[in-house]
Amino acid sequence: MTLLQLQQRIRDLYGEKDARRGIEGTFMWFMEEVGELSAALRSGTHEERELEFADVLAWLATLANCSGVDLTEAIRKKYGTGCPGCNNVPCTCNIQYKP
Repeated sequence: MTLLQLQQRIRDLYGEKDARRGIEGTFMWFMEEVGELSAALRSGTHEERELEFADVLAWLATLANCSGVDLTEAIRKKYGTGCPGCNNVPCTCNIQYKP
């Protein structure tokens, strides 16, 4: 599934609910899922991590939908030519500036 397909799937599944909830409410749900991913990374099983990564990505797509952002285009603009700092692949930025 591509990012475009993911955004459309989320829009089809939850678009009306997401619009009613709005960006602020959606952001709070997104942050809750990030917290659950954090817990899974610390002590969860591989399957739990997979599910939490999926949840975080789905809520990120929801936020993008609510904000009118095409994730595919945003990623292409930011990373399409390489590192945004040095434009190289792999990145050759000083680690001091890019941890």
